[in-house]
Formats: sequence, structure tokens, C-alpha cells
Amino acid sequence: MSPQIYRVGGAVRDELLSLPVHDIDYVVVGATPEWLTDQGYRQVGHEFPVFLHPETQAEYALARTERKQGAGYHGFICDFHPDVSLEADLERRDLTINAMAKADDGALIDPYGGQQDLADRLLRHVSPAFAEDPLRVLRVARFAARFHSLGFRVANDTLALMRELAESGELALLTPERVWQETERALMSDAPQIYFQVLRDCGALKVCFPEVDALFGVPQRADYHPEIDTGVHTLMALGQAARLQASSAVRFAVLVHDLGKALTPDPVLPSHTGHEVRGLPLIDALCARLKVPATHQALARVVGEFHLDCHRANTHSAEVLLDRLQRVDAWRRHERLGEFLNACEADARGRTGLEDRPYWQRDFWLGAAAACHIDNAALVAQGYRGAEMANAIAAIRLERLTEFKASWQAKHE
Repeated sequence: MSPQIYRVGGAVRDELLSLPVHDIDYVVVGATPEWLTDQGYRQVGHEFPVFLHPETQAEYALARTERKQGAGYHGFICDFHPDVSLEADLERRDLTINAMAKADDGALIDPYGGQQDLADRLLRHVSPAFAEDPLRVLRVARFAARFHSLGFRVANDTLALMRELAESGELALLTPERVWQETERALMSDAPQIYFQVLRDCGALKVCFPEVDALFGVPQRADYHPEIDTGVHTLMALGQAARLQASSAVRFAVLVHDLGKALTPDPVLPSHTGHEVRGLPLIDALCARLKVPATHQALARVVGEFHLDCHRANTHSAEVLLDRLQRVDAWRRHERLGEFLNACEADARGRTGLEDRPYWQRDFWLGAAAACHIDNAALVAQGYRGAEMANAIAAIRLERLTEFKASWQAKHE
């Protein structure tokens, strides 16, 4: 019998959900590596053979089974013998909705009830072998975030297996790169807050993101935060960042902007004076541990330190306004100011009952930055150089910020 080729995984799932299909993966049953290379496929991958189609460059993998032999998600032995059946290959997958295949004639192969789980909007594991791979905890949480708007939820028995994995210690064996890869993909979903909520529900948040987990149960002043709980506010703000269609750097900054509140001494709760600076070492530690990109870390630090100053825009002196705009790097990197404002707006609107409140501070800061645009060439033509030029620019900007603030107050107060 000649080898059989099937579309599998996400392409089948998304087609059944009437979602756009971007990447199509294939499984080849009854073949050997030599058969594929003889057909012109190019082998890639190290842990098991994956082949690229000679024309489309789509990925074709030999049907395989896996068995656990060690700790972590690397501790598997793969068998890609030609006798491995399609059903056996699908059984090793994480969720039933990802364990379906389609033949060339359009026939659906669904041995584990994936189509029914799609209809029931259920994220359910295929087999008990799910618990052998700790990375699946993050993957399920990510799928919960991605498909939240469609009404999907994690099955109770799957959540129980995720809880077992979180308690087993195996999550600590995941490489920082894999944790961040799953997290960044989840951050860019329509409901990134669900990713962290599911991780918390199964006990994985305190393992992978202890700084974020520590925020839950920390009270805030109800007059500023009707939702009171800092962890709840953080996830609400993250949802608002997604609503603003913000970048992954902004969403990450929102996630960590209040980390310092977990360090507020109990006697002064629910006040959190100084939490902005207290949170910076926690942001740095989290970024170092997960190898978060430097661009994300830089924005997170600025947002963490100055988000309250952003909210209080019209209370600052011209000197403070100038300092904050310089710290945000508003003129050299104008996009950074936009990202900073997106994060601060998400923070301001991530509060119960205030989700649709206008964020006037955006117009204030953008107007202040625009008022300070300097024609450097004109200053050079006047003979300014080096420190003298820097001082002249600062003086001009202070004067313009003073004028801008007076004009703003005249119009809005």
C-alpha cells in the first residue's frame, strides 16, 4: 500500500471553525524518510524527521508515536516507523480539537471526538499522556485565550491534569525561550488575560509568573480601583490593552506595571505610595528569567515607573513634563510615546465601571510633545554646538511646555 498523506492539526480545526487557515501541516502514513527524499522533499528538524515540500515548502511529518523516558518536554522517544497508524499519531496530540485529520478526498478522520468538542466549545485532552508534557499547560492556556471569544473553556478533567503538572515541578524544566514563546503568542490573542487566568486556575501562574501571581489578593483603594484586587485589575488592564490592539511590548508592560504593589507593607494597605519604583527590580528579574526582549523590558520599565505621572499629566510643572517626555524618549523615538500612552490608557480603563472612560491624557501628552518639536538645523545655523545646543533646546522646550500647559488649562479648566 502506498503512503497516505493527510492534513492535520490546526488547519483542520480552523477550517471547521470557519476561521482563516494560514499554515497547513501534513502527516505521512506508511512512509520512510528515504521515500520522502526520493520524492524531492528536504529533511529538516533534529528531534524527529520533518520534510519540506519541494515546491510549496509546507511541512510534512512522518506519522509517529512518543513515549516518555525523562523529565521535561524533551524527555520523549519518538517512533516514526512506517507501521505507525494515523490514529496512533493523532493520539499523541494535546487536545481533541487538534487531533483531527482530513484526507485528500475531504473525509474527516476524528477518532477522539474533536468535532464534537468544537461544537461544545471544549478544550479537552486526548489521552492521559497529556500529563507527560509540561509545555501543554501553557499551550492549553493559550488556546483558551485565543478561542475565548468563541466561548471555549477548558474541560474540568483537563484542568485537573494541568494542576497535576503544575504541582509536579516539571514546569520549572521548561526553557525560558519556550515559556516566552507561548506567552508572547498568548499576549497577542484577543483575550490575553484569559491565558494568565487559566494558568492561575491550575496553579501554574505561581510557578511561571510568581511576580504576577503575588498581586492577587492585594487590596487597592476602592475610590481609585472599584475592583479592589490588584491581580484582577492587572488582568482587566491587559484586556483593555488588547481592546486597543496594542503591540506585544505594550501588553507585556501592562502585565507588569503594578508588580511593586505586591511589596507594599501591610500596615499601609490599601495605599501603594512608591509602588512604581519598588516594582522595577521585579520587572528586571522577570525579564531576565524569561529572556524577555530588551525592547519589551525597556518599555515595561518606563511604564512601571511613570504610569501614575501619565495619569496626572496636567498637575506637573513644565520641568517635570520635560523630564518625563525625555525619559519616554518622545522625540528620538516618537513611537515609544504612543506605546507608553497605550499602556497607561489600558491601566486607567482596566477598572470596574471605568472601562469606557475617555483618556484625555493621551491628547495632553501628544500635544505637549508636538509643542516641543525643535528645528535643530536652525539652531546649528545660529552657531549652537554640543552642550550649548542641548541647553538651548531644553530652554526652548521648557518655555513651550509652560505655554502649552497654560493654554491647555485655559481650554479645559
